[in-house]
Amino acid sequence: MEEDILTIEEVARYLRVSDRTVYDWAQKGEIPAGKIGTVWRFKKSEIENWVNARLSSENSRPQEISVQAKNIIAPNRVVFLNQNSKHDAITYLSQVLATAPQVKNETELTQEILKREELMSTAIGRGIAIPHVRLSSVTDLVMAVGVCRSPLLDYQTIDDEPVNILIMIAAAYNQHSYYLKTISHFSAMLKDKDLRDAMINALNEKEIYDILVSV
Repeated sequence: MEEDILTIEEVARYLRVSDRTVYDWAQKGEIPAGKIGTVWRFKKSEIENWVNARLSSENSRPQEISVQAKNIIAPNRVVFLNQNSKHDAITYLSQVLATAPQVKNETELTQEILKREELMSTAIGRGIAIPHVRLSSVTDLVMAVGVCRSPLLDYQTIDDEPVNILIMIAAAYNQHSYYLKTISHFSAMLKDKDLRDAMINALNEKEIYDILVSV
């Protein structure tokens, strides 16, 4: 546990659960994780924070938080992306997300989103990527959505499918549970091929926004 970046096996030993359990949690977005290529990796500090939050919540039993797209997205933060590279698309979408009043430092947001992406790809398969970050300069969880005019071919994806849809999420540093639940919510929602196709084939941004808030 001396290294900052951990494998599934190291996390499993630390948590005293099976490798499969850690893998399932990572797939469902229930534990902070990311991919380098097709391999799951975990930041030690985030795992420790996750464990502390889970242990403290056993006693506090906080009220269940529901994820509703209409509360975290606005029509002006749904855009078509014309960029041809992952870097350029993420940079542009982070600038769109930074228009939200909850984001207080656009430069930090862009830098940290790109830094996380360089460390671990946020592509989750099926043409979807969910770049995400928690920052002290973000006051509440917010989201931006980008639909690619041309698929991004340079994303590291587990299924070798180019990325068509980016869901970018930024949260306050103390919103870990809500943050993970939001990532999981959209990961699950976008498994629906008809929904993905409707977003990709939408004629304008408002159609995409209406699709997201109606689900």
